Amino acid sequence: MPMPYRMATHMNGTIFDIREFTVHDGPGPRITVFLKGCPLRCRWCHNPEGLSTARQLLYRQNLCTHCGACRKPCQHPECHPFGRCVHACAAGCLSIAGEEISVQQLAQRLRKRGEILKRMDGGITISGGEPMLQADFVCALAGELGDFHKAIQTSGYAEPETYQKVIHCMDSVMQDIKLADTQAHIRYTGVSNVRILENIEWLKTSGKEFVFRVPLIPGITDTEENLRAISRIVGPFRTELLPYNALAGAKYPMLGMEYPLSAERNRSEDFTKYFANAVLLA
Repeated sequence: MPMPYRMATHMNGTIFDIREFTVHDGPGPRITVFLKGCPLRCRWCHNPEGLSTARQLLYRQNLCTHCGACRKPCQHPECHPFGRCVHACAAGCLSIAGEEISVQQLAQRLRKRGEILKRMDGGITISGGEPMLQADFVCALAGELGDFHKAIQTSGYAEPETYQKVIHCMDSVMQDIKLADTQAHIRYTGVSNVRILENIEWLKTSGKEFVFRVPLIPGITDTEENLRAISRIVGPFRTELLPYNALAGAKYPMLGMEYPLSAERNRSEDFTKYFANAVLLA
C-alpha cells in the first residue's frame, strides 16, 4: 500500500521513551516508541509522563542529596524552562520526559536499532500516550520505516478519518477496550467511548491484523458486568486481558502529580479473580 506521507521527513513529533526488545507489544521482539500526549485521563494510567504534550521534569526525590548543584545557572537550553540543571545531578535524580524529534531522525534511530529484530520476525510498535494525537507524524514515520513490521497500541479515541488513516499505515493493531458503559467510561477515563466503539466496529471489518486488549482494573473494568458487555462487543475476535500494574502510581510524585486511584486500589493483583473472570472473554 502506498505511503502518502513518506516524503514528509521535516515533520516533528514528541516522544517520551524508546524501549528495546519488548515482547508484549506485538509479534516477535520489538522496539516500542512512546509518543507524548493523550486525550484520555484514565485513573489507572501508569505512564503519566505521556499524558501532556509538553516536556516535563521528572524529579526522583529519593535520590536527591539536596546538594543544590541543580539550582546553579547553566547554559543548557533544555534546562531553562525548568529553572534547574538536569545534567548537574551526580545521583541522576532529574530527567526530562519529552523529546522533539523529526520523522527522519526517529526513523534512522529505529532502523539502526531494529535491523536485528526484523531478522527475528519482530518489528516496531508505536504507543503512547495516544499515537492518534500525532497522526500525521505516525503515518510519515510508518512510510520511512518501509518493510519493518509496524504495530500500534491505541485507545481508539480519534475521529474516524484519522483512525482509519493511521490504521492503514500499520501492519497490526492492539486496540484497547476498557469499559463498555458510556457513563462509566466518562467517569473513569474522562471521555465518552462512543467514538471508540464506532472505530472498533470499523476495525473488525478492516481486514487488518488486530487484537483487543482489556486492562483489568480492580473494581472498575474487571467486573463481571463489564467483561460480559465487552465480550458481546468483541465477539469472536482475539482478546487479551492485561493484569493491573500494582506500581501504576509510582511515577506521579516525580511529576508533582497525584495518582487518581484511591490507595485501596494501588495493591497487588488478585489473580484468582482475574482468571475467574477471564472465562467471560474466552
